Amino acid sequence: MLHAPPSPFSQACLDDPTRIVLVEDDATIAQVLTEAFDENGFVVTSVASGEELDRRLAGEGFDLVLLDVMLPGEDGFSICRRLRAASGVPIIMLTALGEDVDRIVGLEIGADDYVTKPFNSRELIARAKALLRRSRAPFARNRLRPLGFAGWRLYPGERRLVSPDGAQVTTTSAEFDLLLALCQNPGRILSREQLLDLTHGGLAGPIERSVDVHISRIRQKIEPDPRDPMLIKTVRLGGYVFTANVEPLL
Repeated sequence: MLHAPPSPFSQACLDDPTRIVLVEDDATIAQVLTEAFDENGFVVTSVASGEELDRRLAGEGFDLVLLDVMLPGEDGFSICRRLRAASGVPIIMLTALGEDVDRIVGLEIGADDYVTKPFNSRELIARAKALLRRSRAPFARNRLRPLGFAGWRLYPGERRLVSPDGAQVTTTSAEFDLLLALCQNPGRILSREQLLDLTHGGLAGPIERSVDVHISRIRQKIEPDPRDPMLIKTVRLGGYVFTANVEPLL
């Protein structure tokens, strides 16, 4: 049994090259992706298994994980679950499995995006750049004021969520973006398509069902009773509405 490394990911400065760790056991695919990302200014470290990944994480930090599902030994789902328990680092899962149920499993355990093979490397690079922009954009907009709701505090500039008792709550990039979008539109019914536009910039690819999965994960973190949500209400045939009173914090 492999153990989750202690918080191996550290956000690099925006001026630093973006560091990606690619977990892919197919040498041909790994080479093609490494070269494609390298040509686009990324620094790529390629490993072929969870065991190799853990060894690299022991001494290095990364900004993004590209994670294949079908791996020798520990599979990508298990690795994703371990990584998400230790960090909010953006994760894109890569797999030949095309069923929606497999995508949902990946999202439920904390992946931010899910790309099925075969895929165009340019599309994957675009998805990676979009995810990194969403995870980093608030750093370039530090004037965006923190928001408060129901005792919770949301800090867009630092991408932090703090509970009413002062504890910092870990969120994935997708979860934070969705919660921020809801907080910025309190009382407004937002369809799944609108939420995807607000959080993915209209980028094609993410399925609408992914919104449901991320909303469920957010509810598990902020609702007193996730089975009877009071802050994020489901609107039948409409989408979701954030019912809490949201106020800017000083």
